[in-house]
Amino acid sequence: MTAAMIPESDDLNTQSPQLVLQTVFGYQSFRAGQAGVIEAVQQQRDCLVIMPTGGGKSLCYQIPAIAGEGLTLVISPLISLMKDQVDQLVANGVAAACVNSSMTKDALMQVYQQIAHGTLKLLYVSPERVLMTDFMERLHHLNLALVAVDEAHCISQWGHDFRPEYAALGQLRQSFPQVPFIALTATADEATRQDICQRLNLNQPYTYLGSFDRPNIRYTLVEKHKPVSQVIRFLGTQKGQCGIIYCGSRKKVEMLTEKLCQNHYRAAGYHAGMDVDERTYVQEAFQRDDIQIVVATVAFGMGINKSNVRFVMHFDIPRNIESYYQETGRAGRDGLPAEALMLYDPSDINWLRRMLDEKPEGQQKLVEAHKLNAMTAFAEAQTCRRQVLLNYFGEFRPEPCGNCDVCLDPPKHFDATEAAQKALSCVYRVNQGFGIGYVVEVLRGMQTSRIRENGHDKLSTYGIGRDHSHDYWVSIFRQLIHKGLLQQNITRNSTLQLTEEARPLLRGEVELELAVPRLDMANRASKSEKLASKHYDRQLFAKLRKLRKSIADEDDIPPYVVFSDATLIDMAEILPTSYGEMLAVNGVGQRKLEKYADQFLDLIQEHLTYHG
Repeated sequence: MTAAMIPESDDLNTQSPQLVLQTVFGYQSFRAGQAGVIEAVQQQRDCLVIMPTGGGKSLCYQIPAIAGEGLTLVISPLISLMKDQVDQLVANGVAAACVNSSMTKDALMQVYQQIAHGTLKLLYVSPERVLMTDFMERLHHLNLALVAVDEAHCISQWGHDFRPEYAALGQLRQSFPQVPFIALTATADEATRQDICQRLNLNQPYTYLGSFDRPNIRYTLVEKHKPVSQVIRFLGTQKGQCGIIYCGSRKKVEMLTEKLCQNHYRAAGYHAGMDVDERTYVQEAFQRDDIQIVVATVAFGMGINKSNVRFVMHFDIPRNIESYYQETGRAGRDGLPAEALMLYDPSDINWLRRMLDEKPEGQQKLVEAHKLNAMTAFAEAQTCRRQVLLNYFGEFRPEPCGNCDVCLDPPKHFDATEAAQKALSCVYRVNQGFGIGYVVEVLRGMQTSRIRENGHDKLSTYGIGRDHSHDYWVSIFRQLIHKGLLQQNITRNSTLQLTEEARPLLRGEVELELAVPRLDMANRASKSEKLASKHYDRQLFAKLRKLRKSIADEDDIPPYVVFSDATLIDMAEILPTSYGEMLAVNGVGQRKLEKYADQFLDLIQEHLTYHG
C-alpha cells in the first residue's frame, strides 16, 4: 500500500463532508443529526447540539474543520479529554494538537509554529488557557474559522457541573463576534439550553436536540443490602469486561478497590485526593486495558472516551439525573450492549437531603432539591426506567423500552398485611428507639448480647419473622418508610418511628400490598444479552483484540485508537481478505487501512486457513 491513498491536507479541503466521513473516519453514513449540523456550520451559523454520549458530537465540528479552510478552536474541560481526541485525529491523519499546562515549553513552541504556518486544522485548549491575554493575542493573528465549546453544560448555573471558568467564555465571543460558535453537550434540560445560548450569545442558532435515548444500555436497580458481595457477584457475570464503579466518597473508593484486588480483579481507585501523577497513571492504564475496573468518585469520567466500557455501576445513588445519565453514558459508546447498575438504599437519599439542608437558602439550593427529588423518583419508579429518564429531559417515549429491570422483570406484589403488622409491632415493642438492622435482628430471633441486655429476647415479637431472610425484612422496612407508615429519625441514628398512618394497619382495619423484594442482581444481570446480537467468529475476535493490544502498546496509544471493539466485531463477521473488503468494515478509513490493514488481514487469513 502507498501513502498516495491518503488525501493530502489541501485535497481534504476540497472534499465533501460525506467523503471526509468515509476516507478519514471510515464510516459509510452519518448518524442522526450530524449532516444537518455540519451543513449549518459550513454556512457559518451558530449551533447548539444536544446529542447523547457516543452519538457522534465531535464529528459535527471535526468534519467541517477538515473539509474547510482555517483553524477550528475546541474548548475542552480536561487535559485527558483533549489528548484523547487529538490522539484519535492524528491516528486518522488529521493535523490536530492541544495546548495545556502539562506540556513542556519546547512542545508548546512546536504547536505555536504549526499554528503560525497554518498547517493545523484543530487546536484543543482549556477555557482557562483561551482567556489568557497572550493566547488571545495569538488568536487575533489567525484565520479562526470556528469555535467549538465541548461539554457546554458547564457554562450554565442550571447545569449539574457548573464551572466558573466556562461562564467566562462569553468574553471570547465578544472578541470574535464574526466567528461562528458551536456548543455541544449530552446533558442539558430546557433551562440549561437557554442559559448556554444566552451566555455564549449564540445568534439564532441552528439547534439539534437529539434523542437522549441510549438503547444499547440496560438500566437496572437493586436494593442495596450487602453491597460488596453484590458487586463481586455481578462482576462474576462480566468476566474480562471493562467497567467503572462510582462511589459516593473517597473512603468507599479505597475500601471497594481493596476488596476487588483481594478477589483478583485488575482494579484501581481514582479520586480527587490522589496526586496528579497517580490519577494520570490510573486513567491511562484504564484506557490501555491494563486495568479492568476503575472504582471512582465523580472526579473520574469526563475525560474518558473509551469506547468498550461494558458496564457502569453506582455503589451509591448520584445527586441528580444529569450526573447519572452522563456517568452511565460512559458505557457502550461503541453501540454494543452495556449494563448500567445502581445499588439503592433510601437512607442514601436521606443523607443527601441532610447535606442539602446544611447549604444556605437560595435559588441554587432549590434547583438541587428539585434534581434530587427527580433522582429519587427514578430510583423508586415502578414503570419503565427509560421512560422516566427520557421524560426528565422532555422526551416522550410512548412504549416501554423492554431493556430495563422493570420491563424485563416487572415488580410483583403480594398481600403484605401480616408481614407489615409484624414489622410495625416490633418497632413499637422496642419503644421506637432502634434502627432497621437491630429491629430485623429481633424479628428474626437473633441471639446477640445486645438483644439479651435490652431484654428484647423476651418480647412477643422476638423471632416471629425468622421464616424470612435479613434482606427480605430490610426491603419490607424500606417499603414501609416509602409508604409513609414509618419514618426514620435522622437526628437519632435513623431510629424507626411509627406514623399515624400505621395505626389502621396495626388494628387490622386496612390491608397492604407491597412489592416482592428485588434482591438478586446476579441472576437478573445474567439475563443480559451477549456482547452483540450479530453472528461473528468469537475466537477470531479474541485474536484481533490481542493483535490490537500489541500494536497499541508498541505505539503507546489506547487500543481503541487503533480500532474499536465494534470495528473488530465487524471484521470477525465480514472476514475481509482484501483491502477493498477491509474498507467496507465500519471504522476503517484510508489512513488506518494503510497503517494497520496488512497485520489484520494476515491474521484473518491465517485464522481462516486453520479454521475454514
